[in-house]
Amino acid sequence: MFETQFTALKNACAFADAIVATVREPMLVLDEKLRVIAASRAFYSRFRVDPAHTEGKLLYELGDGQWDIPKLRTLLEQIIPDQGVMDDYEVTHEFPGIGERTMLLNARQVFYETDKRTHILLGIEDVTSRRTLEREKDELLQQKDVLLEEMQHRVANSLQIIASIILLKARTVESEEVRLHLHDAHKRVISVAAVQRHLHASVATHSLDAVEVKPYLTTLCEALAGSMIGEGRGITLTVRCDGGSLNRRDAESLGLITTELVINSLKHAFTEDNKDGRIIVGFDVSGTDWRLSVADNGVGKADGVFAQAKSGLGTGIVTALAKQLDAKLDTVSGPAGTTVSISHATFSAKKARAA
Repeated sequence: MFETQFTALKNACAFADAIVATVREPMLVLDEKLRVIAASRAFYSRFRVDPAHTEGKLLYELGDGQWDIPKLRTLLEQIIPDQGVMDDYEVTHEFPGIGERTMLLNARQVFYETDKRTHILLGIEDVTSRRTLEREKDELLQQKDVLLEEMQHRVANSLQIIASIILLKARTVESEEVRLHLHDAHKRVISVAAVQRHLHASVATHSLDAVEVKPYLTTLCEALAGSMIGEGRGITLTVRCDGGSLNRRDAESLGLITTELVINSLKHAFTEDNKDGRIIVGFDVSGTDWRLSVADNGVGKADGVFAQAKSGLGTGIVTALAKQLDAKLDTVSGPAGTTVSISHATFSAKKARAA
């Protein structure tokens, strides 16, 4: 009977030793006095120690006292006896010969039914490389933010310089037709600058990957109204949007399209004596699909083109941007005004099926 129990105990010990030796992460088995009973091969290789100077030694005496770590003492002498378990307790320590290491410590206290003694299993995960990569990533993100800020500043300055040069040139030319074209180009450069400025402001307060459409379009249209609708002209520009977000690139294209369509309405949809002109910028969203619309109550057109010739600069810009967004361009025009909509392809398909 005694021989059978002894054999079973011996086999259990051998099995436990095999498990400890096999695990890939550093691992220690400690007795109740924190003496090392066994250690994994990963522990010996990672921390450059050998079994002869490890097994039977107090943990804090290993090497030259390199494991006499205040945080580790707290873990083993206070937290483990109180809670019996500890997960992902992070410790950073300078080890002779291998340098600073950052470790996640996991510990379990083992109790036995026929023995009052207890053991502690201490797992050690070396996360030094992971933490180094995380710090490098954070530093790169900070550098990217600085470079992005500098790029935005340079782009804004360059656009302002270009707009100023175009305006100066418009004042010197003799041809009225050329002057009108230069003024038109000046307005478009200013509109691009406004899109960039307000897109940058929107992204600065949100994430770099998503731009909230409602505040973005609202701020943009307020700028357009302030710079392009003169006092007493009797035209209002409003935004109707329930919400939604787009990635930075699509938001930029959306802002440019909105600017072109608003400029188009202001130039062609209303007479000089108009007293109740309205331009409404709408944005509808359904999941990842969306539709932008710019509607006015101006004179309208019967040819299905948004209030200017098909060869116009604004038409070309909007058409190109819509194609870039994989969106469909539609125009509805009549006595009640003109509505131009830019619909993402899948949004249009869903609406068609619903009808």
